[in-house]
Amino acid sequence: MKLEAALAEAPVVAIVRGIRPEEAAEHAQALFEAGVRGMEVPLNSPDPLTSIRKLAEGFGDRMCIGAGTVLTAERVEAVAEAGGRIIVSPNTSAEVIRRAVELGLDPAPGFATASEAFQAIEAGARHLKLFPAATYGPGHVKQLKAVLPPEAVVWAVGGVGPDSMAEWWAAGCRAFGLGGELYRAGQSPDETAEKAARVMAALRELT
Repeated sequence: MKLEAALAEAPVVAIVRGIRPEEAAEHAQALFEAGVRGMEVPLNSPDPLTSIRKLAEGFGDRMCIGAGTVLTAERVEAVAEAGGRIIVSPNTSAEVIRRAVELGLDPAPGFATASEAFQAIEAGARHLKLFPAATYGPGHVKQLKAVLPPEAVVWAVGGVGPDSMAEWWAAGCRAFGLGGELYRAGQSPDETAEKAARVMAALRELT
């Protein structure tokens, strides 16, 4: 599944930091059944490429699977080889963005300032991850949206949850990356399902 299609169904990507390959499918199933269609395995998780490969093989036709904390072009290539589609980074790296675009993947680089946002757009990014969002606040997004091109999709990531989504949405964010609000290492698939249900309820209020 492509990123645009996944976000059209539910504008959220689950950040499953710390997930292990042997449990990835159970949590993906819980997220999918709740309505989540995007899933990001940070590369500082245990054996992340194996998890991405398993998720891409088992869920890639109905979820958009990718990697987070992607810092180099070489890691972009490794994620692509594993079947990942989303390339999420905490920073704005033109090298990472360009390689992702060359491979037909969807980069979502981290940014904070207007300068970083436009650097990312120039390199080929359409999705821009405000990170950490809580540091800057919805007012920051509202001001940036006045100058960003209309096709730029701003994500709120870092310190965002169901209780604050409406404020971010009103400011112009059109996607969310949620970590602990959806998954913490060691939690059960039932806990993932419960958290995902709360998130999806909040999203329905927006859309």
